[in-house]
Amino acid sequence: MNIDEIIALDKADPLAKKRLEFDLPVDTLYLDGNSLGALPKSVKSRVAEVVSQQWGNDLIKSWNKHNWIDLPIKVGEKIAPLIGAAKGQVICCDSISVNLFKLLCSALTLSSDRSVVLSTKDNFPTDLYMVQGLSDLLGPDLCQLQLVEEQLIQQSMTESVAVLLLTQVNFRTGKLLDMAKLTQLAHDKGILVIWDLAHSAGALPVELDKCQVDFAVGCGYKYLNAGPGSPAFLYVAKHHQTAVKQPLSGWMGHANPFAFEPEYQAADSINQFQCGTPSVLAMSALDAALDVWQDVNMQQIRNKSIALADLFLGLIHMHECLHDLILCSPNTAKQRGSQLAFSHNDAFAICQALIEKGVIADFRAPNILRFGFTPLYTSFEDVWQAVTTLASIVETELYKADRFNISLKVT
Repeated sequence: MNIDEIIALDKADPLAKKRLEFDLPVDTLYLDGNSLGALPKSVKSRVAEVVSQQWGNDLIKSWNKHNWIDLPIKVGEKIAPLIGAAKGQVICCDSISVNLFKLLCSALTLSSDRSVVLSTKDNFPTDLYMVQGLSDLLGPDLCQLQLVEEQLIQQSMTESVAVLLLTQVNFRTGKLLDMAKLTQLAHDKGILVIWDLAHSAGALPVELDKCQVDFAVGCGYKYLNAGPGSPAFLYVAKHHQTAVKQPLSGWMGHANPFAFEPEYQAADSINQFQCGTPSVLAMSALDAALDVWQDVNMQQIRNKSIALADLFLGLIHMHECLHDLILCSPNTAKQRGSQLAFSHNDAFAICQALIEKGVIADFRAPNILRFGFTPLYTSFEDVWQAVTTLASIVETELYKADRFNISLKVT
């Protein structure tokens, strides 16, 4: 494939104009949107307005005048269509870790005769840490973590398992788990399911309602492009909402928070999963970032994601010097999310050399080089140029320079 064919792909791309809605730095090829999404132009103007006008001029009146108080629900309802959820089941608040704690407690309460939380050894560590912390708090008789390899999930679903905790797209390899199949198998065994959507929300079609998922969590700073540390979201299926009781009974989850009653009474809706006062600046940024999605078809997102990754793989195969990069992601496009992962003994150094050359990828321990594809703003020419740069770095062994082998606090 030559550059003219690449340019033709971009001209035929139905999502190409979406790139113009992002404030992308000049001379940078950004293939790390699976860690931190790029800045939408709408976010810059919204945050400036919230700071200068709403907070700066209207002050505390803004809780009512600008509906600050309803932002968690408003933003949740914007996220809902992206993850296949009907209204009244998604709320934006806190972080994935905090929300996961809430959902784990809720699910264990619904399955009080069982105590095992089943997950995978290669799940994202914070998910496992939250279960471990809850087990320390409650004791193993009420909560204990069981870890298995991904290929052993199904056979490990025994009658002692209360909760199946899975991430839809593996953060290292990009492997995509079958949500519909695994959820149904879990339900057949009386097991409740919590899905982590950190690497799938905004990257591919998600169908929580159709798959009859019980609970889910996700973040706003990856494919939803709301900025570093932006609020997360959680999903609770409608039929669970009156039966669950989440443990962080903060005043914003109260049925009538401004009555200031001394006794807690949870809201009888998804609103009960709020805790403290929402972060208005961060929530406003996420609200604005989600406007980019208003006229986007998620199947178009998926189609382009697959095409970008397939192009990347095809170009890798064209360069003999890159054959030492071992693909860790599934070969089949339908079995992976919107990223590619390669193992290499010098993955960290190669990543640092790429960054110096203006190609932003990322490294995951112990030896994984990851490339993320965000169809809203990644172009086919970006992929062409990224692989060309990667080939140059490897062929010339530039990555062996000392400056690329200095460990950093954040990788």
